[in-house]
Amino acid sequence: MERIAIAAQKCWFASRDAAFKPYRMANELNSYSGRPRILLVPARNPESRPLLVVHAEGTPARLEAFGPLMESPQGSRIAADIRNWAHGNNACGKAA
Repeated sequence: MERIAIAAQKCWFASRDAAFKPYRMANELNSYSGRPRILLVPARNPESRPLLVVHAEGTPARLEAFGPLMESPQGSRIAADIRNWAHGNNACGKAA
């Protein structure tokens, strides 16, 4: 999950990708529940319900991504990026 969080920060936010400008990322990598996760929340209302949750569970880790952003135009790109990052490819995907 740390690799995915670092890649998401680099590719979606540090790059100033317009598709992710309305959002802010929150890391919860040191989860006591055994399910580290990253959240995307509205940038102007970070206390609101997450629009994207990516979490890992089990050994070997199984990744799951869900939330309203997965049904948005960015959903297929988010899924492809996460899949690539989970397999060790740290490259940034193309904007939708």
